[in-house]
Amino acid sequence: MKNTVKTAVLPQINAPLVKVLQALQARDYHFVTVTPTTHRLVNQRPENRWSRSLQDIFGWNRPFAASTPDAELFELMQAAGIVRPFAQGWQSLIRVSSLNNTLFAHSPFPTDASDAVFLGPDTYRFIRALDQALPGLHKPIQRCVDIGTGPGTAAILLASMLPETEVWGVDINENALTIAASNAEANGVNNVRFQYSNLLNDIDGHFDLIVANPPYLVDPLERAYRHGNGALGAQLSLDIVDTALARLAPRGTLMLYTGVAMLAGEDPFIHAISPKIKSAGATYSYIEIDPDIFSEELMNEAYFEAERIAAVWLQVQKP
Repeated sequence: MKNTVKTAVLPQINAPLVKVLQALQARDYHFVTVTPTTHRLVNQRPENRWSRSLQDIFGWNRPFAASTPDAELFELMQAAGIVRPFAQGWQSLIRVSSLNNTLFAHSPFPTDASDAVFLGPDTYRFIRALDQALPGLHKPIQRCVDIGTGPGTAAILLASMLPETEVWGVDINENALTIAASNAEANGVNNVRFQYSNLLNDIDGHFDLIVANPPYLVDPLERAYRHGNGALGAQLSLDIVDTALARLAPRGTLMLYTGVAMLAGEDPFIHAISPKIKSAGATYSYIEIDPDIFSEELMNEAYFEAERIAAVWLQVQKP
């Protein structure tokens, strides 16, 4: 089958936002984004009420005086429409995180909006696992896709590591796609394209590599970046495995980072997918990256029977 894109509007690049990101690169900006709980606790300290640095403005997302960034940067922020009046000053409408020496814009704190674009500790774990797994692939990667790309982190980093590869990032969040395309442009990565797609339903062809870091929690607000659907938030991860088994090219690989709610010492996710993988004639490896994440979710009714939520890494190899 010829690899084609179904009729869908590709996202527009936000050129003024690109200039802001490039300005931050020129100023040697870096920031590691923490969990929302940590972010809130650190910002609640009295000394952290107002920004004193670029990290405070774009990382901790604190209000700032117009004189805190240099005049050129503040002018670029205004041109990009990413500042709003706040008390006696301003506040950024984006955050910017650094990962593998690359900058990524994403949504402001708190990420309460239904179309929020999230980057956090899960992203760092996902990319670290991806970096470790890629050298072990033997098949040349001609075409790959990042399902649920969010701010485009995995797609952009894959494209930069695999400059001869056709890389796609797909998502159902149009706000995420615009931000992802702008992040790619700001970082000078031109072999990646972003498109709206529910799983891979809106893009044709097969892929040598499929990667995903999907939402896997039960979110009462059903925010796209967080809500995984189904029992214990696992449905989207299950659907990605099914999609990959159908759309991987021969000897293609799925790399999936997700979270699993453990029940009575058992892993319901691996029990659900193992028969499907074996039935497809594929092989897999599976490890726990972190045995206990998002412990605060256990207070929610949906997790009443769960013992813990673990971060896991699944790698599936098609024959």
